[in-house]
Amino acid sequence: MSTDSPALREITYSQALFEATRQEMACDDSVFVFGQGVDDHKGHYGTTMNLHQEFGAERCFDTPLAEDAMTGMAVGAALAGMRPIHVHQRMDFLLLCMNQLINMAAKFSYMFNGAYRVPLVVRASIGRSWGQGPQHSQALHSMFMHVPGLKVVAPTTAHDAKGCLAAAIRDNNPVVFIEHRMLYGLSGHVSEESYETPFGQARLLTEGGDITIVAISHMAIEALRARHHLQSVGISAEVIDPVSLSPIDWDTILASVEKTKRLLVVDNGWLSCGASAEIVAETVEQLQGKCTITVGRMGFAPSPCPTTRPLERLFYPNDRTIAARAYQLVNEGDGSWLPEGSDSAEITEFRGPF
Repeated sequence: MSTDSPALREITYSQALFEATRQEMACDDSVFVFGQGVDDHKGHYGTTMNLHQEFGAERCFDTPLAEDAMTGMAVGAALAGMRPIHVHQRMDFLLLCMNQLINMAAKFSYMFNGAYRVPLVVRASIGRSWGQGPQHSQALHSMFMHVPGLKVVAPTTAHDAKGCLAAAIRDNNPVVFIEHRMLYGLSGHVSEESYETPFGQARLLTEGGDITIVAISHMAIEALRARHHLQSVGISAEVIDPVSLSPIDWDTILASVEKTKRLLVVDNGWLSCGASAEIVAETVEQLQGKCTITVGRMGFAPSPCPTTRPLERLFYPNDRTIAARAYQLVNEGDGSWLPEGSDSAEITEFRGPF
């Protein structure tokens, strides 16, 4: 299909989330959206803009600062046959409703042998920039990956954002849906029609033969930029966006690493007990005896998330540091190369906090 077709046009990540939500609400009366600020004039980065006017205040409404109680309400509504979408302005706030998510939502289907379902979507924003600081920048996806009964997705492209959200709303299990703030304004080609992006299928963004880079959420964008730096020094990188973190597409990752013999995982979180640790451990375990591989990990520095821009530059991986680490893995420890560059446009142009 041509990209000029009216059915496939270029829209932003936030517009894709809005479109998926609106289409699902239009075709299923059991879908409703609630959360802090979903009905304000900005509509949570535009993702819920004016839905309260189109579908009424009973299906799109603001909530008090009571995450635990509101999540309990969402679990109850899901058990009663509704399909709630609970929107959190920060993933950090999910720490206030862990009992409801982990001991209730994730376990009901198992405890009652499938007699009960909890079709709940928990949308949570993550990411850096504009002074978000230690309590508003954390990406805690590895905590939820650890829990059976929860699905965890972190789409990077506008196309996958729309398809993953539709799939999450239709799923009969609780889904933690992760959105990086630096992605909301990025554009991609998205179909006007409703569609699903299946969970458990990674996205092979580029092919290469020298190193596999598995990059989560916004780090996939930075990894693609890093690939251009690496090309300038003759290194071909294969970039994989997992999209779905639980379940995760091991087949795509393992096939790539078996080919390149090198793996660099770039996460939007801390390394200790994180998603990067799991991906490296599983890859090494599955490929042992088949081939010898070199591995590396990048993610948050081992400290609370900083507030200032100079400290952010040191704390978070970027296209230049990713390229330098990949170069080091390919060249057996040679750390002499660091490409030149500056912060990406979405970071320098961000005017948050909302």
